[in-house]
Amino acid sequence: MVPLSVSQIEGATLTAWPALRQAQDGLWLWRYAQGYTKRANSIHCLDPSDGGYAELRLMRLAELSKRHRIAPVFRVTPLTAPEIVEVLDGLLWEEFEPSLVMAMEMPNEDFPLDFQARYFEPTDPQWMRAQAQMSGYDQPTIDVLAEILGHIACEARGVLVYHKAGLPVAAALAAVASGIGIYLNVVTHPNARGMGYGRAVMGAALNWVRSKGATHSAIQVLADNAPALNLYSSLGFGEVYPYIYRRAPDWGRG
Repeated sequence: MVPLSVSQIEGATLTAWPALRQAQDGLWLWRYAQGYTKRANSIHCLDPSDGGYAELRLMRLAELSKRHRIAPVFRVTPLTAPEIVEVLDGLLWEEFEPSLVMAMEMPNEDFPLDFQARYFEPTDPQWMRAQAQMSGYDQPTIDVLAEILGHIACEARGVLVYHKAGLPVAAALAAVASGIGIYLNVVTHPNARGMGYGRAVMGAALNWVRSKGATHSAIQVLADNAPALNLYSSLGFGEVYPYIYRRAPDWGRG
């Protein structure tokens, strides 16, 4: 069992991947980043005891999302108060993208790397350009990504792994928040998948956070992404808890 609490992991993830705007209501957190990534454009509850006036508070924050032209979305984790889930059920908010959080204790030695890896400041255009190309981002998405990366307040690095021809074929973002390594935007070029580059970029990212004193690591992954689950398991990650997103059923329907 990995000795990390849900609160520790959620807090580290929020730090590693900042929103561009946010608002708090007690221990509820509303986040906005122009629609790029659900974790930065959703409502979070950070304490299961903070469920009072759940429907009133949910409606107020959902209206805030609508005013910012993003879908009202709630990220349901083990920290979500039961009263909130009851309200979401009653309002028929739809479940989508069931996901898992996996975590591990850091090993005592580096992961071996079979390919060249390089580290960049998160806002370095070379890393952003390569990551965006592999992910198929358009220019507006790249612009939002750059703004989010510029708001990261903890230590972070963009990671690239290269083909022997010198072309970048895998990318990841690694951050260290409260002693926990967090990994985001992990992607391998579509033409280079299944060749070990994804494992290499994660190994390089893990080696970097270890060099920065991280004692644990955590990563979020879609529950049906079998290749990613197998990769992370092979590196030492184990499942800690599930989460799921829920959205207002009437969003975008007139």
